[in-house]
Amino acid sequence: MKYSLCIILFLTASINSLAQEKPDVPLRSIDGIINELLDQITIEKGEKMDTTAIRNLFHPSAIFTVADSTNAETLSLDDFLTLLKDPYYEEGYLEKEIHKVVDEYNGIAQVFETFYGKDSEGVEEKGINSYQLTYYGGRWWIVSLLWTLESKNVRIPAKYGGE
Repeated sequence: MKYSLCIILFLTASINSLAQEKPDVPLRSIDGIINELLDQITIEKGEKMDTTAIRNLFHPSAIFTVADSTNAETLSLDDFLTLLKDPYYEEGYLEKEIHKVVDEYNGIAQVFETFYGKDSEGVEEKGINSYQLTYYGGRWWIVSLLWTLESKNVRIPAKYGGE
């Protein structure tokens, strides 16, 4: 009887351990992880960003860069998450995908995603997110996010969903 109980306890612990090691379903596909990021950063007024959930999408050494033809500013993952805690976002923010081009090979991927964003003040913008991802441990990780905004002088090309 004691032997059977030990086997049952061992199997239960093993199954629980395996279940905890399995990544969330959205993290197993490129579309899934990017859609999860968009879901996390799109919030209603009064909500707070779940920075723990956002952190889980990125490789711990991920970098974030906003750039245009005149400047580039890079942040660490911790700095990016601090930025998302700004009260500006608590007023509400929407970001959605317009178009996406994915190139993938041997556990790495490059994604060019055209996005539409709107803040609580009604300011609308379009731009391109450039994601670099790696696949290991049964899931995708975002290792880099580089983005730029569309301007009157530099429009998003048709091949990326522009007009």
